[in-house]
Amino acid sequence: MKNLKKLALLGLTAVMSLSLLAGCGNGSTGNAETPDAGETTPATESQAPADETTPAGEFTTVEAGKLHMSTNAAFPPYEMIKDDGTFEGIDVEVAGAIAEKLGLELVVDDMGFDAALLAAQNGQSDMVMAGVTVTDERLEVMDFSDSYATGVQVIIVKEDSPIQTVDDLANADMIGTQKATTGYIYCSDTPENGGYGEDHVTGYESGALAIQALINDQVDAVVIDSAPAEEFVAANEGLKILETEFAVEDYAIGVKKGNTALLDAINGALAELIEDGTVQSIVDKYITAD
Repeated sequence: MKNLKKLALLGLTAVMSLSLLAGCGNGSTGNAETPDAGETTPATESQAPADETTPAGEFTTVEAGKLHMSTNAAFPPYEMIKDDGTFEGIDVEVAGAIAEKLGLELVVDDMGFDAALLAAQNGQSDMVMAGVTVTDERLEVMDFSDSYATGVQVIIVKEDSPIQTVDDLANADMIGTQKATTGYIYCSDTPENGGYGEDHVTGYESGALAIQALINDQVDAVVIDSAPAEEFVAANEGLKILETEFAVEDYAIGVKKGNTALLDAINGALAELIEDGTVQSIVDKYITAD
């Protein structure tokens, strides 16, 4: 495990740029005619696993004409649920743009973060996009696209907290994170590897629950990505983000291991969307530059 203060995973685009993907499984090819990719629909029941015999240069999806993205829609501004039950956010819009390029309709399958990873890993979804960082452990079980965004892990504390720097985090009795995220992985690692040990970390089903635990004095600090951190602090008086960054990492799209045709399709669409400015325009819509 890398030292937390020097962690920088997979650098590609230094500015925030996002991407999405296309499918694997028993379904349609990427050139099928489909409805508008900008619309998202609720998750369906579990899908059939991917077809590992797909010819080179062609790809299929778990449902004909559709591109299923597994995610955890509690990670603003990347993915979140609107009042009407539909989905929005950077990941969702970039995914829709990629799906459109591939001639598919985007379907957002909302679930827990670890379940979203497993769905793509097992071929039950075409891809996972939920602010996923590439780690050595994940590379053993999944393949990843080119990086589409740079994320920063930060520390949230109460305004009167004695924790004022990353070094002070070693004095916390309990640190809150979201389950299965890199924040949890880093913090729960052994002190020898730069972590604080499992006994000093609690993983919650969502970042929002970790923040509620901080408000209720059940944890002393929360480690989470900077973009959702800003949303949580703005919505909860008395909290602040420490100036010192906890870690810097890059996000990528995860797919079933060995699905080269899908990766090629994702990366091709992503490169075009970055080149024509679509990705940056979506990021700018949700994140205002300082």
